[in-house]
Amino acid sequence: MKKIISVLIIIAFALTFTAACSKPNAPVIGISQYGEHASLDNCREGFIQGLLDNGLVEKEDFIIDYQNAGFDDDIATQIAQRFSANNVAMMCAVATPSATACFAAAEDKDIPVIFTAITDPVEAKLDKGNITGTSDKLPVDAQLDLIRKLQPQAKTIGIIYTTSEPNSISAISEYQEKAPLYGFSIEAVGVMEQSEITLAADNLIRKGVDCFSNLTDNNVVGVLPAILEKTDQVGIPVYGSEIEQVRLGCVASAGIDYFLLGRLTGAMAAKILKGEDTAAEMPYESITDFSYYINANALSRMGIVVPEDLAGQVIEAGE
Repeated sequence: MKKIISVLIIIAFALTFTAACSKPNAPVIGISQYGEHASLDNCREGFIQGLLDNGLVEKEDFIIDYQNAGFDDDIATQIAQRFSANNVAMMCAVATPSATACFAAAEDKDIPVIFTAITDPVEAKLDKGNITGTSDKLPVDAQLDLIRKLQPQAKTIGIIYTTSEPNSISAISEYQEKAPLYGFSIEAVGVMEQSEITLAADNLIRKGVDCFSNLTDNNVVGVLPAILEKTDQVGIPVYGSEIEQVRLGCVASAGIDYFLLGRLTGAMAAKILKGEDTAAEMPYESITDFSYYINANALSRMGIVVPEDLAGQVIEAGE
């Protein structure tokens, strides 16, 4: 009898200990990234770091379900719908097409959505509802000023953009408005599919543009090496919109740090997960600080010399 009682006590203790040590399932954050390139990767990694910086522990306070759409709008929609069906605690969308898909899929269930790497949330209609995040609005004035200082004789800037990306539509409009203030005209070529981009680059080369300037257009950035191969052959400089594009071979950029952008997004998400704020009541934020990045090797190939008044402000990104 004593043996039976002892066994029962041991079993009861074990069950109590297990219950005390176990924790409820951590909330799942579904991350939908529109495609894979370095700046979007930096946003995702910065987002997770932002959660950790604010006291959350992965696998205890949150679980990440990361999905990549491969620059395919249909797949982005499928990812968002699966997140909704699985009742994730939050959706994090990296880039506008993923954010639009997530917001549509989350709306009926009122799942909070947090976005990053969106140039113009208002243009994308992502500024109202249970959604918030961070904007990567381009410092267009700084970029135009940088091009003018590096290419004093340049007249025409070529830009390739995706006609279905609200980010790009907004940025093109700003470039066209501000370019004359710096003595430039804009030669813009719109594309619908990523497969059209290299042909668009050929078109701009034939038109004799003095340089290219990239936007944060995900389809274009996704095939940037192919563009650079063509422009290098004919000696046309390409300016990036952030440091990773400069590392790939663009000559220079006035851009923001996408890891810091993601980190800010993660800090905002942490507040929502802790119940300190809601996505619906939290306004989206923008990083306004930017840096001048250069690729010395790429500049040398193009015969461009950084003027003395700019030399002390630039950061070497390298290739």
